[in-house]
Amino acid sequence: MASNNRRSFILSNENLEDLCSNFNTLNKDGKGYLDASNLKEALDLVGFKLPQWQVRQLIDDMERLNSGTKKTQVSFDELQKIYSDLKSREVTNVFKTAVSKRENLQTLGGMSEASSEGTTHSVRHEEQVAFSDWINANLGRDPDLKHLLPIDSDGKTLYDKVKDGILLCKIINHSCPDTIDERVINKKNLTLYTKHENLTLALNSSQAIGCNVINIDAHDLAKGKPHLVLGLLWQIIRIGLFNQISLEHCPGLVQLVNRGEEMSDLMKLSPEAILLRWVNYHLERAGTNRRISNFTNDIKDSEIYTQLLKQIAPLDAGVTLEALMKTDLLERAEVMLKQADKIGCRSFLTPNDVTDGVYKLNVAFVANLFNNHPALDQPDEPLEIVNLEETREEKTYRNWMNSMGVSPYVNWLYSDLADGLIIFQLYDTIKNGIVDWNRVHKTFSKLKAFMEKLENCNYAVLLGKELKFSLVGIAGNDISEGNPTLTLALVWQLMRAYTLTILTQLANTGHPVVEKQIVEWVNTKLKEAGKDTCIRSFQDGSVSTALPIIDLIDSIQPGSINYSQVLDGDTPEDKTANAKYAISMARKIGAKIYALPEDITEVKQKMVMTVFACLMARDYIPNMGAKTISEE
Repeated sequence: MASNNRRSFILSNENLEDLCSNFNTLNKDGKGYLDASNLKEALDLVGFKLPQWQVRQLIDDMERLNSGTKKTQVSFDELQKIYSDLKSREVTNVFKTAVSKRENLQTLGGMSEASSEGTTHSVRHEEQVAFSDWINANLGRDPDLKHLLPIDSDGKTLYDKVKDGILLCKIINHSCPDTIDERVINKKNLTLYTKHENLTLALNSSQAIGCNVINIDAHDLAKGKPHLVLGLLWQIIRIGLFNQISLEHCPGLVQLVNRGEEMSDLMKLSPEAILLRWVNYHLERAGTNRRISNFTNDIKDSEIYTQLLKQIAPLDAGVTLEALMKTDLLERAEVMLKQADKIGCRSFLTPNDVTDGVYKLNVAFVANLFNNHPALDQPDEPLEIVNLEETREEKTYRNWMNSMGVSPYVNWLYSDLADGLIIFQLYDTIKNGIVDWNRVHKTFSKLKAFMEKLENCNYAVLLGKELKFSLVGIAGNDISEGNPTLTLALVWQLMRAYTLTILTQLANTGHPVVEKQIVEWVNTKLKEAGKDTCIRSFQDGSVSTALPIIDLIDSIQPGSINYSQVLDGDTPEDKTANAKYAISMARKIGAKIYALPEDITEVKQKMVMTVFACLMARDYIPNMGAKTISEE
């Protein structure tokens, strides 16, 4: 595919989660394609309820492009291309009719300035209700949210509740504790400007934990744009739910390893795939013949949920199979959810959500069940989880990639990069047009998949050399085989190149910005502001106190730092507190920081460089100061 068609290969931001997740759900054997017979179901799940004749026409079109070869399989690329084409043809009568007849959907026109004239965005009423209920249940007792909660049962006021930014910050910290330093959130006597600061803080923090916030800014959230609010909330909630599907939180996951597999094979699966395996494990133990392969059609009759709840519930909870006595599916779903309520896990679903097979909400329901009642026996011997759980560095890089809107979503760094496709998307973001998509294998044949992926990775290394990356000793097979050290070396250089490219564009000098210039800029900025701190390099020991970073933030936006919150940095505890404050304050003034407090206290040179580079980029962004927010 040529570079000028790149957007038909890379998914647009809208409905990214639905398309990726539903492809993975229907891709039952994990071979990277769907049977053509499943194309209609896949399109149904992402909102395009086309008649069968039109689906057949789509398949015929693909066959014509493939020189008449009969089409029996649909790759993710092809599904994404179909999705993009259908999006661009929303004005056709067939699609308009399909959208207007969708139940429980509210159609909103022209909600995004970035959208084309006449574009509509469909907001699921079920998600609005479910997310509002989840917020009430999990944050209802927070004293800082007394003025906002509870949200009404129908969720209609949800979009107003997020406008001051406090609620979003709290949701982020619930999903990923300590992401935002509470001291930084503006909580009292709010003005339009301080609300805008909170929203900026929330968006940059969302990005840091792996949310794709491309085409969303604080102004969108301040206007309460429903499709953007729900999309962001789902990403944050999903990340929080999936964070606990790990060996650290649940060593009993070892019970889900199939014969002939290693534990590492299980941990490479997506969270959704692990949840499917977990459900089937308990169904087998329950003695039922039913199995689950998706979170849509397979759960509509409530039988799987009923059996699962009975199997995982504590003996004294009183959970029964009563629901199976009901023939009406809605009534059965209600009885099943009453059983879930007995173990405190009714969140996210209504009976209609079950019988309609609403994907996101059913995934959230099952993830919540897993987190609260995994019912997996502990391994006989303590697990050695080194190389099985991702490191801090790996997680940071993975979050960066996902925040860039790559598709599919990166769950496990090495296996998900092994075909080169994610890497090519990042290259094209760093330098538009550098990737010759005609050289890229975007789908893989059964017989030649290994060689095709290796060819992709060889090309990825070649492009790195074209961008002057240091890749001595790194070959394509190191990436395709998932060599941790060498893959990380390439990924770091991708992140570095992206950071410096953005900085160069903002500096607008016509010359690339290099690390030495960043150090010089830091010291000049600090001196001009009358600060006592300075740095010699990104390895300067003074960085561990976070004081140079804090002073730099105050130099960029004078008066932003509350120095009564800043400690001397003489003890490890003081350094950590300062680092947390510095990162949150940097995000609050608009810097897109991915580093963690530990990167600062341990003076990790690479991530420290990105902190200063992002602050330098923020300084070059016009119209970010207090004067730009109208108080009218």
